[in-house]
Amino acid sequence: MLTDTAIRNAKPKDKPYRLSDAQGLYIEIAASGGKLWRLKYRFGGKEKRLAFGIYGDVSLRDARKLREAARKLLSQGVDPGAARKAQKAAGTDGDTFETIAREWFAKHKVNWAAGHADKSSSG
Repeated sequence: MLTDTAIRNAKPKDKPYRLSDAQGLYIEIAASGGKLWRLKYRFGGKEKRLAFGIYGDVSLRDARKLREAARKLLSQGVDPGAARKAQKAAGTDGDTFETIAREWFAKHKVNWAAGHADKSSSG
């Protein structure tokens, strides 16, 4: 099992290398010094990998939670990589600019004259 201290002390080498945690979760240390969380899993008889994010943005605890969520999908017969792609295609992967802009517009529309709101929404 990995510790936060071991990850922080991991230094880059000439080639990328991995530090394994458990159940397919590992952190890949690039030659440039970047540290990326990944999950190695099998689906449909094929080996696949899923990236969880950069260490620092995604903590060890968060990476383990993401691993458990992915393993839960696998137990339900769903490919976590395909599920993530479907979320992105549907635009449900978080707040997009359009989503935030529409929320802002709806919030402020009530204070504007009807003509101004119509002109602002047509752009």
